[in-house]
Amino acid sequence: MEKYLIFKSVLMLAALIGAFGYFFVKVIRLYKIMMAVDGEPVTAVDRINERIRVLFVDVLGQTNVRRKIMPGLAHTLIFFGFLAIQPHSLELMLRGVIPSLNIGHFLPGPYTAYLFAADILGFFVLVGFAYALYRRLVVKPDYLTMGRDANLIILFTSVIVLSFHFINAFQLAMPVGSDGFSYAGAFPISGIFASVFGINGLSQAQLNLGYEISYYIHIGTILGFLIYIPGSKHLHLLAAAPNVFFKRLETPKTIVKTDIENEEAETFGLGKASEFNWHNVLNLYACTECGRCEELCPASSTGKALSPKKIIHDFKVDLLDQADLILPDKEGQDKKDQVQPLMREGSEITDEVLWSCTTCRSCENICPVSNEHLDFIFEMRKHQVLMEANFPPEMQETFNNMENQANPWGFSADTRGDWAKDMDIPLMAEKPDTKVLYFVGCAGSFDDRGKKISQATARVLKKAGVDFAILGPEEACNGDMARRAGNEYLGQMMIMQNVETINQYKPELILTGCPHCYNTLKNEYPEFGAEYEVVHTADYFNTLIQEGRLKVTAKDFGKMTFHDSCYLGRWNDIYESPRQLLTAASSGELVEMERTREKGFCCGAGGARMFMEETVGERINNVRAQQAVDTGARVVAASCPFCATMLNDGIMETDEKIPVKDIAEILDEATE
Repeated sequence: MEKYLIFKSVLMLAALIGAFGYFFVKVIRLYKIMMAVDGEPVTAVDRINERIRVLFVDVLGQTNVRRKIMPGLAHTLIFFGFLAIQPHSLELMLRGVIPSLNIGHFLPGPYTAYLFAADILGFFVLVGFAYALYRRLVVKPDYLTMGRDANLIILFTSVIVLSFHFINAFQLAMPVGSDGFSYAGAFPISGIFASVFGINGLSQAQLNLGYEISYYIHIGTILGFLIYIPGSKHLHLLAAAPNVFFKRLETPKTIVKTDIENEEAETFGLGKASEFNWHNVLNLYACTECGRCEELCPASSTGKALSPKKIIHDFKVDLLDQADLILPDKEGQDKKDQVQPLMREGSEITDEVLWSCTTCRSCENICPVSNEHLDFIFEMRKHQVLMEANFPPEMQETFNNMENQANPWGFSADTRGDWAKDMDIPLMAEKPDTKVLYFVGCAGSFDDRGKKISQATARVLKKAGVDFAILGPEEACNGDMARRAGNEYLGQMMIMQNVETINQYKPELILTGCPHCYNTLKNEYPEFGAEYEVVHTADYFNTLIQEGRLKVTAKDFGKMTFHDSCYLGRWNDIYESPRQLLTAASSGELVEMERTREKGFCCGAGGARMFMEETVGERINNVRAQQAVDTGARVVAASCPFCATMLNDGIMETDEKIPVKDIAEILDEATE
């Protein structure tokens, strides 16, 4: 027996050194790759106390994971159960090297209480995996990858937990455990294992043999799992917590500003894996491939090539495949000039993938590990437009129109204020001291549907006695469309044109009914020297009602449903104001669609998709329009001129020709 214990100690020591050594070598390589890339991170590592709080809430609290109730509950059981058994597993490893080691001899009460809890929580891992297998084998959601990697992880972890219970069962069946400690009352679940599998009736020799077999299976599987982690999708076990810790603490509402006048810059945007920044790489490592982003992505849901999950996976594969070129060699030299572009012949990242994105932010909003998918897409689009002149052909005319007439339709800039003719609305040039600037936007100035919304907005403002003015011909496109289509140069040109004009008048408040104008003016213009209070009409009209300046009489519009604009909702967390207006203005029932608020379904116009052809799969606006019709509503309400146009076009393809009204139009009718 003594010789066996010596053999076991030597064997376990060698196995632990080998497995942990391999593990650390692989992890150090991954870290070196992360630090060898050239991109400049946008994440500021500050506010440490707040980051620690986020870590506890999001990781230990599993808040993002539990946003899907049943899968979230299953993952929480697996997460805490697996954590709970690790201290005992670590002790078992050390006990293999030092047989006399047992914490129970020093802290018998706390140790027994811990084992009692760990035994129960460990069983919950099996419950969680039972549900995971049910989803994979019975429910089979399209977005959930059923690959070898996922199956091996389930197998590894299940074996670890089962062998953990069998070790406990054999220990419990012995009058005194193999380590000289009595485990009576410590293992409620493993005690059931002992009864069910007849362990209680075995001889001492059989108990010893069963314990040793369970022990080697348990420790061997853990060490195998340890070796497997760095090269698998379960790398997120190591990267998820750091990724959450280093995330941007406020929801990113801007595109990363590029210094397009930097004459020393060799490239703009993201063209190859070596141009990632370290936080991008951490995003890639942290991805769990859970598929929640794909489930909510409007492009993926309507048959487009884009899958936010797959694009992250493909980036990681490309990065690791070319890591030897990115990492410096023994002489400190790298071969980054030989790194192949992310978009190349045979690459999984194609034009269709890149340009299908509507920038709705569903993927980032639902991601349980706080990945920022849009940073990759925006920077890749930027590179394709500025460096490769590669973009959808229909965008060439749109870019030309914005450059020549400061609007995507190409209408004469001199006619921008024509929608307001005969409405007695002054220009800022005529009343430069006006406190409220109504920034109308391109859709509200040139699109026939948008003009009606602008006119309704102006009438409501007049009824409330608001002193406001517009820029008219002095207003240019806000720059959102150009920047999100990758034309950073043109976008910044539009922004600087507006900044110069707005700074000339210095209004106290900028009001807009377009969520894209709102997001850009409020969140991106301060980087360019124009920091003003910017308010969307939904919030502003509510304020007017609360102050008693706008009298509303509820009108019977019938049953009504509301479509959340992505740039008002997910980008800026404005969900309640539009609903409060509709409740005040309508006496009918307000019903919600299947996809609503933070899970709302995009209209399909964002990310410059309004001006691109949609030829693959179903049209996004048609799908959303059908969701609206399915509620049985008689009116569809919107808070964005682009959404109103897209939904109206979609509803024309359905059997129900119900009207689409902007909140300004509804309020206009309710205040007559």
